[in-house]
Amino acid sequence: MDGRIWRRLAFRQILQKLKFAACAIIHGSMMPSAKAGFEDILQRKVISEGRCSDCSACAISCPYDCLEIVEGKLRLNRECKMCDICNRVCARFEWSWPEAEKSVFNRERKPKEEYGIYRRIAVARAKNNVVLKACQDGGVVTALLRFALDRGFVECAVESGVNPEKPLYPVPRVSTSLEDMLACAGSRYFYSHNILALPQAEKNYAKIGFVGLPCQVNAIRKMAMLKLKKHVAPVKIVVGLMCSECFTYEGLMESYISGKLGINPHDIQSMDIKGKLILTMKNGSIRPIPLAEIKQYSATKCAFCDDFSSELADISAGGLGLTGWTFIVVRTGAGEELFSAAEKAGAIETRDPSEESNALKLLGTLSRKKRKRLLSS
Repeated sequence: MDGRIWRRLAFRQILQKLKFAACAIIHGSMMPSAKAGFEDILQRKVISEGRCSDCSACAISCPYDCLEIVEGKLRLNRECKMCDICNRVCARFEWSWPEAEKSVFNRERKPKEEYGIYRRIAVARAKNNVVLKACQDGGVVTALLRFALDRGFVECAVESGVNPEKPLYPVPRVSTSLEDMLACAGSRYFYSHNILALPQAEKNYAKIGFVGLPCQVNAIRKMAMLKLKKHVAPVKIVVGLMCSECFTYEGLMESYISGKLGINPHDIQSMDIKGKLILTMKNGSIRPIPLAEIKQYSATKCAFCDDFSSELADISAGGLGLTGWTFIVVRTGAGEELFSAAEKAGAIETRDPSEESNALKLLGTLSRKKRKRLLSS
């Protein structure tokens, strides 16, 4: 990358550190101060400016249950108690990449680490044909979750399922079996509030696997940084999905696919993005849609995200144009332990990522593209 960009990035990271320190003074124990409420910070500086990612971390962290998600949107449902927790847990307010990286990896990302800190990269796929048939690309996420469940790494998995009454509309689910995981397999490209399922999982399970988008992974890590053990201590493995952006269901599915193209959503078997949006119909036919035609239905909140590959996850997974395989970035010790054990046990098979140079190049390109949003924000 151009050296000028890295110098700008380094300067911005220094500014972030100063902002983070100032935030610690204001919100932490370094200096007593009046606590801010939901309307003081989140409503005024995050939601009103369109920055809210809808991750729901604030809703589950509020000790007074003052916040809720209604029809996909955050709202105050009773008088705010001014505890300040919702503001402090928000990953779109006073976020610091250097501090987050040190919390997860005990060090900051180096300039040459274009797609974040990692221990290993691989191209992989599930060995189980049932998993491969039901899943997207190589089915590695499902294969890893099933292996983790069978071997006791986790007791359940929080992931994205589908509303049975609304085709391809994602909803958070708690999976405790392979059947549950297969029902959650595949990509929808619409936002799912997976963090909302954490309280449900915590009631019955002490070891949880979490699957989410970069914004959700960042929220999980910020909760950990703030020592909110109730919600994050049970999370033993975090699988992050690579994501360029999400689309609104009302715009893409209802207005465009159903309204303009006249396609019945109930007739769609699955959807995928490989240079274009590809709809696979239940009758076996394929309907390709140019991305330029659906760009207008992108969720505006995604414009504030600078993380393509879930850089704070234990394991990151994405298609990156591959067919039948998944590109994997193993980032932490916990991720390496799970991935290596699954590989050794034959739950997954791997190939050298150098065999997929285009995918590796795309990973760097998309990571740089999203990271530049940090420099221009």
